[in-house]
Amino acid sequence: MTTLEVLNAAASYLEKRGVESARLNAEHLLAHVLGMPRRIELYLQFERPLSEVERAPLRDLVKRRGEGVPLQHLLGEVEFCGRLFICDERALIPRPETELLVELVLKESGAAASILDVATGSGVIGLSLALSRPDVAVTLCDISPEALSLANVNALRHGIADKVTRKESDLFDCVEGIFDVIVSNPPYIPTSDISTLSREVKNDPVLALDGGADGLRIVERLVKDALGRISPGGLLAMEIGHDQASRVVEILKTHNFRDIVVHRDYQDVERFVFSRHG
Repeated sequence: MTTLEVLNAAASYLEKRGVESARLNAEHLLAHVLGMPRRIELYLQFERPLSEVERAPLRDLVKRRGEGVPLQHLLGEVEFCGRLFICDERALIPRPETELLVELVLKESGAAASILDVATGSGVIGLSLALSRPDVAVTLCDISPEALSLANVNALRHGIADKVTRKESDLFDCVEGIFDVIVSNPPYIPTSDISTLSREVKNDPVLALDGGADGLRIVERLVKDALGRISPGGLLAMEIGHDQASRVVEILKTHNFRDIVVHRDYQDVERFVFSRHG
């Protein structure tokens, strides 16, 4: 079979099993199996015959993708803010909209000297900020030792392991110091909604998804406890659920945060809430 025939067969298999963007998924998987750094290279080799040795690993990957294993887990990495990060079941798969959170923090952080990424997961938020602002001291914390180990792998991959502090901590419990910026993409999905999530999202750790009965249990703790860890005038930046903006604003007001701004994501959803302390 030629590259094109194999690609078409893989895409058809995935489409029949309800995989969104089946053709794109098939292209990524085939390029991965063939060791191509860019899937566009497939288009230059459509007529190339593929041996059984080359096709065998693709069959396994396509089968697993059809069963709902996320594409990012099969590829072992994900692109975030123009950089590749290791991605596996230890932490939440970074979403494209979270890239905007990083962009907004870079824009709003000004002359900040220190940044804390709470519930860091794979570390992509804090590490992206550290790579963009090498003059800033960045700390990553997460309650999950597995997630923190993945963040460490990513820090090593990008050569900044000795420049970024990692702490295993339930929010701020084991974190020391005061920070100019606190950024977080905390768990914010209501417990009752977990069972309704897509099969791909269900591969993320429940710990990274479950925000309690109303989805705001972690957010409320985060805002309250941030008061003792953020500098006067410091920035608190959070990613939240699609219908939580008004309630999060009220929580922030209750704890005397000011200059509260709600930012929309690329889909025009109220996704990020920024505020200042003091």
